[in-house]
Amino acid sequence: MLLRPLALLALLPLAAQAVQSPVAESSAPDPVQASSSTDTAAPADPESTLKLQFLVGAVWRFGPTAPGAEANSGSLKPLVALRWGRWRISSSSAGGMLGFGRGEAGPGASTELFRRDNVRLGLGLRMDSGRKSADSANTAGLSDVRSTARLRLYGSWALSPQWNWTSAVSTDILGRRGGMQFSTDISRLLLRTATQEVSLGAGLSAGNATYMNSYFGVPEGHARWATYQPGAGLRQANAGVGWLVLLRPDVVLTTGAGVTRLLGPAANSPMVERPSSWSVSMGLGYRY
Repeated sequence: MLLRPLALLALLPLAAQAVQSPVAESSAPDPVQASSSTDTAAPADPESTLKLQFLVGAVWRFGPTAPGAEANSGSLKPLVALRWGRWRISSSSAGGMLGFGRGEAGPGASTELFRRDNVRLGLGLRMDSGRKSADSANTAGLSDVRSTARLRLYGSWALSPQWNWTSAVSTDILGRRGGMQFSTDISRLLLRTATQEVSLGAGLSAGNATYMNSYFGVPEGHARWATYQPGAGLRQANAGVGWLVLLRPDVVLTTGAGVTRLLGPAANSPMVERPSSWSVSMGLGYRY
């Protein structure tokens, strides 16, 4: 019983540097991640070098204010990533910009547990900032979702030099009604040179009943929306295209666009004003 809180205390200071909300995690495919289906600059074996690598920068995104929201908005956020052998710490998107690395590890603190030929398995921990319901018109008046810590198990399979398949499951380990999420994605590398990559990506995500109720449920007596208690099911489908380019050996630029369609219990929620959405982003990072 003591293992879980001890592990959390050990990794929490690292994961706290990579806070990401569920809105960002499950929005249209991030162009940085869509453009990172292969490791063009990463070593064949992460244990073959213990050199510390890092990246700092910023990313601008424009998209829905919340899942299912009619309104869009833009935001500018910092990018931070560190890598030392099999250990990684990154904010959203930054990991894919650090050496054109694969995007399966996701944000937060993570380590690769297993690698054999074209198969990888890893474990991650990140802080989930939850939801501030007042930030979007379609969630106004609903309860906020508390921030929590998520443990994430992920795996990837390089089907070919061009195709990569990734799946992950994450769960709220603090019991703050964050629930459990599952995602599976496939990406196709369209172009790769010494200085750039262009990729397409598509995926599906789902959640258990706790997750769905926290983010798409409506309690009785809400002033605007009818009562709704969703069960477990699909959350969304998404697709995106991304372009990653080295402006200099130490400067990385990424741009991309994506579309998202809410599905199942998520799409049926009365708070959903628009089930389909689009987003664009551009990021710039310095790496060493």
